[in-house]
Amino acid sequence: MDRTALLDQLRARLIVSCQAYPGEPMRDPRTMAQVAQAAVAGGAAAIRAQGEEDVRQVSSAVDVPVIGLIKDGNDGVFITPTLEHALTVARAGAQVVALDGTRRPRPDGRTLAETIAEFRDGSDALLMADCGSVGDALGAVEAGADLIGTTLAGYTGERPRTDGPDLALLEDLAARLDVPVIAEGRIHSPAQAAETLAAGAFAVCVGTAITHPTTITSWFTEALAVPGTDG
Repeated sequence: MDRTALLDQLRARLIVSCQAYPGEPMRDPRTMAQVAQAAVAGGAAAIRAQGEEDVRQVSSAVDVPVIGLIKDGNDGVFITPTLEHALTVARAGAQVVALDGTRRPRPDGRTLAETIAEFRDGSDALLMADCGSVGDALGAVEAGADLIGTTLAGYTGERPRTDGPDLALLEDLAARLDVPVIAEGRIHSPAQAAETLAAGAFAVCVGTAITHPTTITSWFTEALAVPGTDG
C-alpha cells in the first residue's frame, strides 16, 4: 500500500490500539491479534500494536494497516526508542512505525532526524512521530516524519495533562502542520473522539477505552462506589 492509499484509508477514521501491559492476562500476541480482528469487525480502519510478535501476528490476522511500535522501558524515550527498534517493527510487518518524536535524548545517541534518515535506507514504511508539544511536532516534521501523533501530550512535562484529549494542542498542530495529525491519548468516549476530528485531527486513535477491560471495569466499579458505605 503506497502512502497516498494508506492515508486515504485513515482519513477521518478510527485507529484502535490493541495493547496489554506486562503481567496482564491478555498479554499474549495471539490474544492481541484476536482483539484486533474484533476491532476491525467493528469498523477500525487501522490497528496500533506493540511488540515485535504482536505486530507480526496482528499483521497476519487483519487486512487493514498496522501501526507498530516497541516499548522498551517505562520512562523517558521508550516508544520505539532506537533505529534498530524501528527497523524491527517494520520487518515484523507494520506499514507505519510509531516512534518517540520528542526532542529528548535517544538511547542510541542518534537524533530523531538521523534515525529517520537511516530508517529510510532500510524500509519504505511510514513513520509516525509520537509528540508531546508543538515544539516536538515541528521538530519531527522537519526531521521527516510522515504523521504526527499527540500520544505524549501531558506526559513530557511541557504541557499539563488534560482530563480528556488535548484539543488545544490538536487545533494548534492542525493549523501549523502540513502532515496528518493523529489524535491519541485520553480519548474515552465516542463524543470525545468526534471532538478531536472537529479540532482538526486527521484520524483518531483510541486504545484503553476500547481494548483494556481492566481499566474499563475500574471506571464502572468506581462509579458504583457510594461514599460512606462498605459495599
